[in-house]
Amino acid sequence: MPVELWYLVAVFVVAIIGFSVLKRPLYECMFAAFVVLVAITGTWANMGRYIWDALKEPTLYVIFVFIISAALLSKTSVIDDCIAIILSIFGRVRGGAGFVAIICSSYMGSLSGSGPGNVATTGVFTIPAMIRSGFPPHLAANVEAHSSTMGNMIPPAGMIAIAFAALDTLYPDTYTMSQYWLCLWGVALWFILQRILTLYFMCRYYKVQPMCKEDIPSLKQSLRHGWKAIFLPIIVFLPFLLTSKFDAFFVSRLGEAGAKALNSSLLLFIPSLIVICGVLLSGKQTVKTMTLPVMGRSIREGMLKVVPTAALVLFAYFISNVFEDLNVEVAIGQLISSLNMSRLALCLLLPLFTAILGMLLPGSTQVKIFGGIIISIMASAGGNPMLAAAMLPCICGAMHGVTPPYCACVYTGMGIAQSELKPTLINCIIWVVIHYILSVIIMMELLPIWGLVG
Repeated sequence: MPVELWYLVAVFVVAIIGFSVLKRPLYECMFAAFVVLVAITGTWANMGRYIWDALKEPTLYVIFVFIISAALLSKTSVIDDCIAIILSIFGRVRGGAGFVAIICSSYMGSLSGSGPGNVATTGVFTIPAMIRSGFPPHLAANVEAHSSTMGNMIPPAGMIAIAFAALDTLYPDTYTMSQYWLCLWGVALWFILQRILTLYFMCRYYKVQPMCKEDIPSLKQSLRHGWKAIFLPIIVFLPFLLTSKFDAFFVSRLGEAGAKALNSSLLLFIPSLIVICGVLLSGKQTVKTMTLPVMGRSIREGMLKVVPTAALVLFAYFISNVFEDLNVEVAIGQLISSLNMSRLALCLLLPLFTAILGMLLPGSTQVKIFGGIIISIMASAGGNPMLAAAMLPCICGAMHGVTPPYCACVYTGMGIAQSELKPTLINCIIWVVIHYILSVIIMMELLPIWGLVG
C-alpha cells in the first residue's frame, strides 16, 4: 500500500479520535489532524504556504459574509414577507416549502457555483419557511444543503468545465460541450427526482403536516403587504444570471482572469447588496431602527454562529493543500488503476472513494486530479466515457460539502437553522447514502439518461 494512503488514514484517525473519544469540537480535531499530517510528512517548511493558500479560498469568506448578512436581515421585515408569500402558495402541501428549496436551490447553485454560498443565499428564505411550516431544524438544514450542492452538477457550474476538459483530453474531437451539457441535465433530472422523493418520505417520517388553514397567510394579503419583498430574490438571482448568460461579453471586456474574478467577487458583494435592499424594502421604520449599535449586535451574534464553521472549513483547506503538495491523489488513483477491478466493483468503489475524499478535499480538486483516471478506468471496464465524465460532478462536487466532517454546506445550513450537530449529521448521512446508491445505479447504466451519446 502506498505511503500516501497512510497519510490519508492518519488524518481520519486523528479526527475520529478527537471528535468521538476526546469529545473535542470538530474544528479542533481538523487542526490537530493538520499538525499531525505536517509532522509525519516533514513538511514544516511549507506550513506557511499551506495556511496562506487556504486563506485565499473565497468559500471561507462567503460563509462569513452570508451568515452575517442573514443575521442583519433578521432585523428587517423583508424575510418575513418573503416567507409569508412562500407559505401562502405552498403551505397547503405537506413539506411544500422544502420542495421550493429543492427546485430553487438546485438552479441557483448551478449559477453561483458555490454550495455553501448558495445555502446562505437561498437558505435565508427557505430554511425559516421550512421551520415555520413544521420542519425540524435539522431536516430544514439538510434539505437546503443537499439541494444547494446539486448546483455543482448542473450546467453552467464551473466544475463542469474541469470535468469536460478531462474527457476532451482523453477523447479529443469526439464529444462536444453541447452534448456533454445535455447528458449532465439528463443525469441531474434523476438526482432532482431523488431529492424530491427523499423529502416526500422524510416529511412523513418526521410527521411534517400541511399547515393549518387558519395559519396559512392569504396570498392576496401577503402580496399586498409584502410585494416589495419579491424583488429581493430577484436581486440575488440577477447578477448570477447575467454573468452566466453573458459570459462571453464579460470575458471580452475584462479578459478571462477579470471575468473569473468578477464571478468570485459576486458571492462577496451580493450579501451587502441584500442587506441594503432588505432594509430599504422594509420601509422607513426599519431604516430608522437599523442603527449602528443594532447592526453591531446582529453582526456579533452572527459571528458567534459562523466562527466554528469557518474554522472547520479553513483547517480542511490546510489539509487539502498538504495532500495536493504530496500528490496523494495521484498515488491513490494509480493504485485503483492497478487493481483491474470489474465494472460493478468500480461503480461501487468510486462513489464511495470520492465521498470519503469529500470529507477533506474540495470537489474541484478531486475532479482535477482524479477526473482522467476515473474516466479511463470506467471506459476500460466497458462503461460509457461521457457518462463517467458526467458523473464526476455528481460523485465529487455534489458529495463534497455534505460528507462529514467537512460538510461546509450542512454547517452553513445549521448556522441559519440553529440546529443541533448530532441530529443534523445523522440526517445528513441518510441523504448521502441515498445519493451514493443512485450514483451506483446510474454508473451501471441501469437508468435511461437523456442526451447520452454512446
